[in-house]
Amino acid sequence: MTMRQQEITNSRFIKAQRRVKRIKGFYQHLTAYIIINTVLLLSSGKITFILLSREALGNPAFLKWVNWNLWGTPIIWGIVLLIHAVNVFVKSPFKGWEERQIQKYLDQEK
Repeated sequence: MTMRQQEITNSRFIKAQRRVKRIKGFYQHLTAYIIINTVLLLSSGKITFILLSREALGNPAFLKWVNWNLWGTPIIWGIVLLIHAVNVFVKSPFKGWEERQIQKYLDQEK
C-alpha cells in the first residue's frame, strides 16, 4: 500500500469514526429527551396536585406557569432535537465543497 493510499484509508476511517460519534450523540440526546419528558408528562398531574395542596392554592398564575413549563419543555426541546437530527443525518451542501478544497490544497503541496 502506498503512502497516499494509506492517507486516504486513514482519512476515511477518521471521517467514519466522527460520523458514528455524531450519530451516537444524537441517539443519546433522543434517549434523554424521551426519558425526561415521559417522566415530566406522567408526573404532571401529581406535580399540580402537590402544588395545589401547598401555598400555590391561591395563585393560579403560578399554576399556569408550571403547566406551560410541563408542556413547553418537550415542545422546545423537541425543536432542538429536530435541529440536531437534521445536523446529523442530512448531508450539508457545503460538505462536498469542503472536501474538494482540502483535496485541492493537498494536491498543490505535492
